[in-house]
Amino acid sequence: MCCIMPRVEYVSDTSIFARFIEKGEQILVYSMKVGAQEDIAMILPIPVARNSGEKAVSFINLEKYPDFFKDMSKGFITKLRGKGGGGGFGGPPPTKPKLAIVKVGQFEASYVPTINDFDRLDERFRLPENTWDAIPAYKKYGFVVFKMSSIAKAETDEKAKTTEHAYHPMAFRFPSLNRSRLYFPTVHIHDGEIHDKEEFDHALYCQVTGGDHSSLASRLESEQLASAFMDVEKCEGVIEGDEHIYRKLINGRHRNKDIWI
Repeated sequence: MCCIMPRVEYVSDTSIFARFIEKGEQILVYSMKVGAQEDIAMILPIPVARNSGEKAVSFINLEKYPDFFKDMSKGFITKLRGKGGGGGFGGPPPTKPKLAIVKVGQFEASYVPTINDFDRLDERFRLPENTWDAIPAYKKYGFVVFKMSSIAKAETDEKAKTTEHAYHPMAFRFPSLNRSRLYFPTVHIHDGEIHDKEEFDHALYCQVTGGDHSSLASRLESEQLASAFMDVEKCEGVIEGDEHIYRKLINGRHRNKDIWI
């Protein structure tokens, strides 16, 4: 799920990469373009293994590799287009210690272990108390928060005073609650409300080492190993250079839900 606050005009060109690494940890890399009139914060609920503590999430700085997903898409450049797609915060006393804020390239990031810990988050990142009432499924999740400032400006609509922002990819690793399925946060909350269906403009990428690949049947496989089209040295360990990458495109109006494989 991607929750962006406050209200944004639009979100487009979303790319997500997922991969399991050692000891049941999952890596997530997230990128998008946003049309907004002010600074925003993005919240990603993640299925963190229980009792993982406040340091369960490790942030990865990809500031030196802004073309991470641009290069990744090159692994599928000769593939036929159109294929591989389809388809209130309660609260303990406010005397609790604040949650850590980490500088990760262009972002300020924090990890919130539970919904009840949102009152420990820096005031700039807090959401209205009723935000999560409509989505009880996330009550057992942890939350990654990225504060995005008005940095990279691609184009400004003078009449609407809306600027499209492009950021380097956000990346982190966490101990997953489900060690046999990769999680892609694809539920949309961009206008403060949850809708049954939303417009998707997503490219979902993953790498799978060993195991059963049958769940990847609907995804395109890169013709070459990742090292042939990615700058592995700039990936900070996110990519396994000696493995192929799989891709699924999801465009148009679809059911508003997260995706697991």
